[in-house]
Amino acid sequence: MKKSPLLLTVILLGLTANVWAGKDDQVIIQEAAKNNITVAQALRANDEVAVTLTGTIVGQTKHEHYELKDSTGTIGIEVDDDLIDLKQLKSGTQVKVVGEVDTHRYKPTDIEVVKIEIIP
Repeated sequence: MKKSPLLLTVILLGLTANVWAGKDDQVIIQEAAKNNITVAQALRANDEVAVTLTGTIVGQTKHEHYELKDSTGTIGIEVDDDLIDLKQLKSGTQVKVVGEVDTHRYKPTDIEVVKIEIIP
């Protein structure tokens, strides 16, 4: 009988694991397809909103971090090196990024990229 509380705890933790893990990349990509927005709109968006942005790489700020610019402004993007060869992301490169808005308390809003394409 003492196993029941432990079993219930394990089941509840398993059911809530998806909440802790965040959205799956495929879900973000599907949601972002409906949210093709500008940098200015992304800067005002709520945390974890899936978005698609198109712009030009301005430069690299640190490893896996870049500045993306369009006609409305500039925003930081975080690009994991398993998404693209980071050497391709040079200043002046036109890209389309899909990701989530990531708001912070003490630093500027940026985009956590889940998909990136270079626009020829």
